Amino acid sequence: MPAPPKTLMVTISGVRGIFGAGLDAATIVRFAGAYGTWTRRRALAEGRRPLVVVGRDARVTGEVCAALVSATLRSVGCDVLDAGLATTPTVEMGVVAENAAGGVILSASHNPAEWNALKLLNEKSEFLTPEQAGEVIALADAGEAETVRYDALGGYEARDLLDEHIRRILALPFIDRDAIAARDFSVVVDGVNSVGGVALPHLLGALGVRRVRCLHCEPTGLFAHDPEPLPENLTEIVALVGETGADLGIVVDPDADRLALVEDGGRYVSEELTQVAAADFLWGVRPGPFVTNLSSSRAIDDVAARHGQAAHRSAVGEANVVARMHAVGATLGGEGNGGVILPDLHHGRDALVGVAMILQHLAATGLKMSEWRASLPAYHIAKHKLGVAGLDAPALLARLAARYAGARVSTVDGVKVDLDEGWVHVRASNTEPILRIYAEAGTREAASALAERFERELTEG
Repeated sequence: MPAPPKTLMVTISGVRGIFGAGLDAATIVRFAGAYGTWTRRRALAEGRRPLVVVGRDARVTGEVCAALVSATLRSVGCDVLDAGLATTPTVEMGVVAENAAGGVILSASHNPAEWNALKLLNEKSEFLTPEQAGEVIALADAGEAETVRYDALGGYEARDLLDEHIRRILALPFIDRDAIAARDFSVVVDGVNSVGGVALPHLLGALGVRRVRCLHCEPTGLFAHDPEPLPENLTEIVALVGETGADLGIVVDPDADRLALVEDGGRYVSEELTQVAAADFLWGVRPGPFVTNLSSSRAIDDVAARHGQAAHRSAVGEANVVARMHAVGATLGGEGNGGVILPDLHHGRDALVGVAMILQHLAATGLKMSEWRASLPAYHIAKHKLGVAGLDAPALLARLAARYAGARVSTVDGVKVDLDEGWVHVRASNTEPILRIYAEAGTREAASALAERFERELTEG
């Protein structure tokens, strides 16, 4: 049998690869040592304790990877708070709550079960900036981790941080547990056999939701379906919501930073609308700018106009959205992949707070999810992927931009072309060796046709 291909992606989004085929113990130790050395230097220079919060999703390789990371961090003088099985936003919330110097999340997000990754946080509980990531990568490439003496090893504590995360959500001034409980929601949760299957039922219980049905909530790390929360992967929960008459279906990816919804009656609600629903709710409570990325639906612009608020765009990637949020003083942000970023808690995508805000919105308005969605203009997004193995991706993008030089084109992140009939955004993925081709139009057929047209144009010749 041929050896599996080597896959290791080192980007501002972290270090990601297939375990045993690019991501191995030596690689994990090398990058954890570089990150720990970088974090400890910064913490000591600021008079801060070099504490790092470590958490993982339920992937089979997670326990091994977390043990390697924790031991390496301690070897370079960092204290470790091991949150164990924890959602990405729970780790981010833990960095804030503990005034930690950083955090490491062991999760490959929506990638299949054989993948894993080190997602790195700074002292602000944000993913590293490009400059910070560059410094860590340079340390790793140079092999400059600084192992400390035996009497300076970092300490270790294991503690579950979920309850504190949920407590802070319930403490938000616009979350009314009694109002949510009074609606007596029936909710189905698809935890895709990872940490969301543990965290979301606890959150719903704390919010007073008594009728919760769990689907794939056992955290085995053996995903029952493709873990990316896209409609073609969610037929089971869509059917179950319809069959049981539930008010809402909730779906997350393996680390629970992305949230997709299924409305009453059993219809998938585009994950593009998760941030739109959260914004529609929050703008009803308080004003403020919103930031999303270039690949997100025009629906956010429509809802912003309805409330008389501003919606800003950034390059794709949470770090880029967060940087723009800081620049404009955003009250909320997100991404069209189901991400909701509420600065009141932390600057990271958080499916848990997204659930709380959407339930609060439905409780406050008395609307069903289907009724809220029907109040929006109809948009459909097609999401295609083009493998770039053996292709010159930058040259393909440059050629595409030149072809549409007379149109409304943005090259801030790949190439985005605004057309009268819709838009198309083509960009290199930060997490996979592919080009992502996203297209939006007024119908599903028109969006698919746009995406297919641009895919053909990319590969011509």
